[in-house]
Amino acid sequence: MAADSGPAIDPIHQFSIHPVVPISIAGQDFSLTNSGLFMLLAVALSCLIAAIAARGDSGVPSRMQAMGEMAYEFIAGMVRSAAGEAGMRFFPFVFSIFFFVLICNLLGYIPYSFTVTSQIVITAALALLVFLTVVIIGISEHGVGFFKLFVPSGVPIYILPLVVAIEVFSFFVRPVSHSVRLFANMLAGHITLYVFGAFVVMLLGAGAAVKALAVLPFAMTVGLEALELLVAFLQAYVFAMLTCMYLNDALHPGGH
Repeated sequence: MAADSGPAIDPIHQFSIHPVVPISIAGQDFSLTNSGLFMLLAVALSCLIAAIAARGDSGVPSRMQAMGEMAYEFIAGMVRSAAGEAGMRFFPFVFSIFFFVLICNLLGYIPYSFTVTSQIVITAALALLVFLTVVIIGISEHGVGFFKLFVPSGVPIYILPLVVAIEVFSFFVRPVSHSVRLFANMLAGHITLYVFGAFVVMLLGAGAAVKALAVLPFAMTVGLEALELLVAFLQAYVFAMLTCMYLNDALHPGGH
């Protein structure tokens, strides 16, 4: 029986959502879940870091202020390169998305914490927010001219209907690819870390001759942890960069 072979490895259990503060109003469940708690924590940490970094002390800037300036220049450079100078008015939007995703990613690597961005409903909500923002800005700024986005210039008239259909389809698929990329990378990374970590525990609990083999999955776990920290930053960067590119389509639907 499976029960005789030791505890089963369940890497999916770490993604389960459960209430931490039960709240019931008029028979409806408004409980604060572990997902909501870590989202609030991510927002609070983002605001705290931004407040400390923006503090205008005289004299030599502190390390936190220097990091804040570097973060500002990094995101500003991203916005300018992808959406042009006109995109800088959306800098607070991109800046907020980048740091929210980054801090949510990093919080997930703390033991016994919860990875918000491993939930497809969260990443889909962020992607839909970006998608609807792009549509609203594009239509409000250009009216029907926004739909030039679906009609590339220089396309022969006899294949134009096919190209337009492909452009429309790819546009509406954006929220799917935007959300799944972040969700899938965080989910896969945490499952892999959990499995290798469980191997270490299982081998340490085995006989003395087998314990020495635990160093192999332990080394892999350490290496994967370092790689996943890089992935946490890269996924926040990719999500924010794609946001800038989509905003560029709203600002310049007819091309650059």
